Amino acid sequence: QVQLVESGGGLVQPGGSLRLSCVASGFSFSRSYMAWYRQAPGKQRELVAGISSSGTTNYADSVQGRFTISRDNAKNTVSLQMNSLNTEDTSVYYCYAKVQILVRVYEYWGQGTQVTVSS
Repeated sequence: QVQLVESGGGLVQPGGSLRLSCVASGFSFSRSYMAWYRQAPGKQRELVAGISSSGTTNYADSVQGRFTISRDNAKNTVSLQMNSLNTEDTSVYYCYAKVQILVRVYEYWGQGTQVTVSS
């Protein structure tokens, strides 16, 4: 059974930091592309940051230089370090995994964790 379990969300003041973590199980984590998405009320879900199985990263322009995605294959964990948070970062953050096995692609989502940036 595939599981993506996020943690680390919460309330933080503008300018503050949070670290999100996602623990994966039930699939080949080291072979997967992992990412963080977010969705604010009334808006579409958007990619925040991604990391390939080889460690190549990609970021949304809005978080470049403030957020850092990393992975620990030994712990089946992907993390998102978020610094210099502002109110526009307020969203539900979702962990995402994409795994290709032969010709099939499998995609999985976590349940989401709320991040609220407010004074």
